[in-house]
Amino acid sequence: MTVTLTETAPPSTTELLTAVLLGPEHRREHGFWQRLISTEPFRRPAGGTPEERLELAYDRLRVLNLSLDSGARLAADPRALAALHAWLGPVDPALTTVAGIHYNLFLGSLLDQDGAGHRDLSDYLSLRRIGTFLCTEVAHGNNAAAMETTATYDRERDGFVLHTPNAGAQKFMPNTSPAGGAKSGLVAARLVADGSDHGVRLFLVPLTDEERALPGIRVRRLPARMGSPVDHCLTSFDQLFVARDALLGADREEGARGEFRTAPGDRRRRFLTSIGRVIHGRVSMSACAAGSARATLAVAVRYGGHRMISGSRRTPPVPVNAHRTHHGPLASAMAKVFAMSLLHRRAQERWESCTEEGGRAEAGTLVDVAKAWITWRAREVIVESRERCGAQALLENNGMTELVTGVEGAITAEGDNIALYAKAAADLLLSAGPDAPGSVPAGPDGPGRVPAEPGREGTGEPGDLADPRFLVRLLAAVEDIWFDRARTRALRVPDTDVLAQWNAASGPAIRGVEAYAYRHAAEAYAEARAALPEGAARERLGELERLFAVEWVARNSGDLLAAGLLSAVQTEALAETAEELITAVAAHAPQLADSFALPAELLADWPIAGPGYADAYDDPRGPWNSGPADAR
Repeated sequence: MTVTLTETAPPSTTELLTAVLLGPEHRREHGFWQRLISTEPFRRPAGGTPEERLELAYDRLRVLNLSLDSGARLAADPRALAALHAWLGPVDPALTTVAGIHYNLFLGSLLDQDGAGHRDLSDYLSLRRIGTFLCTEVAHGNNAAAMETTATYDRERDGFVLHTPNAGAQKFMPNTSPAGGAKSGLVAARLVADGSDHGVRLFLVPLTDEERALPGIRVRRLPARMGSPVDHCLTSFDQLFVARDALLGADREEGARGEFRTAPGDRRRRFLTSIGRVIHGRVSMSACAAGSARATLAVAVRYGGHRMISGSRRTPPVPVNAHRTHHGPLASAMAKVFAMSLLHRRAQERWESCTEEGGRAEAGTLVDVAKAWITWRAREVIVESRERCGAQALLENNGMTELVTGVEGAITAEGDNIALYAKAAADLLLSAGPDAPGSVPAGPDGPGRVPAEPGREGTGEPGDLADPRFLVRLLAAVEDIWFDRARTRALRVPDTDVLAQWNAASGPAIRGVEAYAYRHAAEAYAEARAALPEGAARERLGELERLFAVEWVARNSGDLLAAGLLSAVQTEALAETAEELITAVAAHAPQLADSFALPAELLADWPIAGPGYADAYDDPRGPWNSGPADAR
């Protein structure tokens, strides 16, 4: 028998770059979501009031749930949750919000803290009841130390009484209205037993039926917020009794009926365990922001290629992308979008692979910083892309307006960005490991944690701006410079005044966190480039990598020049180097945008993404569609 072997064609440049952005397993991890948003229920509808769009979001949630082989499997898979956010985010931000809450914060917390089989989840897996999460309070945010909602143990009934003692203790922002169907929630409340405070815990509470809040619960819709419509509410409890098994993890508590003793453990640790799903939420927010930035940038690149403008005298019209003033900002945005996607992947992989407590803290810091950095950079890219598309992008039918406002929600959700930066700044200032900023004094070749450039050991000569390794060392040096400044300022303040010490250090420390994110993104770029085979894909990624690093180095060139890490000649050359790289990236922008792997159906729903965008405004009754006036 003769067997004919067919050689598999090597991946194209576009396919290789898609794997850089989405990971080597992107077909398995992302394919389902790409196909789902291409189906009719997820195609962009025409217009609609906010209430109609909210109804559509919940209808789509049910379609999504029916499409899954298991909602529990989705909730238990952080990568699938991130992919959900990456692809649903550009299509329907409201759907993304309610799906993320239901599958991650609600179902995920139930599975994490109770384990599979502990309680009947069929109502939530079938969406007979939609899950939500009630932690934030009006006056206290997520500050566990100040949280005032109480769950008092009732010995006679062997359960808990939930109560909201004042206006500031109302639960703030959860989607607790009957919109979309009956709701249940995980309520964060301070557990009180026999007068003792046992810390903040989660309780599973039915909140509404299909029409109204249940007795003992008050739900009021908040004013409309900017962006996509979600039924954000204020929620309070009036001496609401729930059974003992409403407490998540109740099987781990000691005591027979009529008794209650919490297991040994730190109250703060218990609270962090209760909200442990927030870390997956931050990874998902990064994915959502990066996905939305990729979508808007792809549309801007496509629009710039077919939006024709008049050329100079006696020359034919040219695409607006032909002008440096137009393609320059988009080239820089392209370098950022790849950096965002790579940093998201690095943070996700570090968190998943880390098992030791110490390493987990470091990975958590990277996740926190990545969420803040990526969502802030996404806002820059989305706004830039919107501006490059002019007035067309102000119209809702072209898909960008919801993403311009939607990214603001990502910046605040799962931990406000500046709060995440501040926490990371404090952790990095106090850290003493080999990766700690400023832990090794910078020498002629930059910080000690970065290997010296081959052939230049101890020479004191600056490296080559064409060498990505040198650029990464410069980015690491910027990080050290800012953290060293923070430490210096903190040391000027007496230890007895902790607030004054933090205020003295926090300004430069926040700049250090920003530099930490840039350094990690640059290292992720270098790893991704090294993993590519020689060829066009590696060249394209190298151009993006250098543009990303050079633009950040240029913003910090004064400090690097003063530290002797850049020469005057190199500092002067930065602008020209950036211009050359912008030209190189812009020349391949359409191919780079194609590597985002956006479904054709998604792009077809945004008129300006296609060359016939003017056809969206055709008027069948317009004079151009009628015969001569005397024939009418």
